[in-house]
Amino acid sequence: MKLRFLLPLLPLAAVLMVQMVGSHTSASEAPPPRKRSEVESVLKRAPKPAAETPLRPLHILLVAGPKDHGPGEHDYPGWQKQWAPLLAKADRVKVSTAFPWPQPEQWESADLVVFYLKTKWDAAQLADIKKLQDRGGGVVTIHWAIGCDQDWQSHAQRFGLSYKAASYRHGAVALKLTDPSHPIALGLPPTMAFVDEPYWPFIGDPSKVHVLGTSEEQIHRGDDRRANPGDDTVQSVPVFWTAEPADTKGRVFVTIFGHYTWTFNDPYFRLLLLRGMAWAAHDNPYRFDQLATEAIPLGD
Repeated sequence: MKLRFLLPLLPLAAVLMVQMVGSHTSASEAPPPRKRSEVESVLKRAPKPAAETPLRPLHILLVAGPKDHGPGEHDYPGWQKQWAPLLAKADRVKVSTAFPWPQPEQWESADLVVFYLKTKWDAAQLADIKKLQDRGGGVVTIHWAIGCDQDWQSHAQRFGLSYKAASYRHGAVALKLTDPSHPIALGLPPTMAFVDEPYWPFIGDPSKVHVLGTSEEQIHRGDDRRANPGDDTVQSVPVFWTAEPADTKGRVFVTIFGHYTWTFNDPYFRLLLLRGMAWAAHDNPYRFDQLATEAIPLGD
C-alpha cells in the first residue's frame, strides 16, 4: 500500500512510527489534502485586527535560484512564479523577485526578503543580510536555503542556526509544535503529519533561536546512508524556528520543510510560512492568513 493511502488511515502516533522504522522511505506521491473543516477551524482562532488599524505598505522580495533536484523537488523557480502573484493579492503589498541574488538597489526598499534556493552564503552575501537586518528588515529561509558551504558560525549569526550538508530523511514526518501559543503557531494542531524532508544536525548556539516545531528522528538512520545498525538514538530535530540576532534589529524565520512542491500547497505549512513571513517583517502575523487556502484543494 502506497504512502498517500496510508497517511489518512493512520493516527499521528502511527505516522510517527512509520517515520521511525522507515527512515529510508522516499515519498513519491503527495499526501491527501487537509480537511476543509479542520483548516477553517484553525483560521477562525486567529485574532482579528482592529478595523481602524491601517495596513502599512510592505515590500517583499522573493529570491530563487536554479532548480537542483528532480520533478516536484526543490522547484525554486516554480515557487517564485507561484508565490509572487499569490502574495500580491494581499492588500498594500508590493512583490519583487530576484534570481539568483538581488541587485544592490533591490535591497534598499525591501521590508522582507524570502530565500528559496541553494547558495554559498559567502561573506558578501552575509553582509547584504546584515545590512537588511541592521535597519530592521526581515529574512525568511525555506528548506535548502539554510544550507551553507562555508563559515557556518558566521552564517548562524544571521539565521540562528546553520546546516552543513549532513543527515536528512525523506518521507512521513510527525511535526510537533514546541510553542503552540506563539503567534505563528496559534490555533494549529499540536502534532501534524507531513511528507517532506527534515535535516540534522545544525551548527550554532541553540539558545539563540526559538524553536517552534520539531520532528523525532533516528539520527543515525538518515537517507544519507550514515546508518549505524546498532544505534537507534532518537532526538528532537528543529524544523521551524525564529531568531532575533542580538547585533541587529532584524527578525528571522526558518522552515526546513519545503523539499516537495506539494508542501507549499498544504494550508498548515502555508500558515506557518505566511505567518513567519509577516512576523519577520515586524507586522501582524495573521496579515496573510487569507492566502493559506488560495487555489489549493481541501478535503471534505
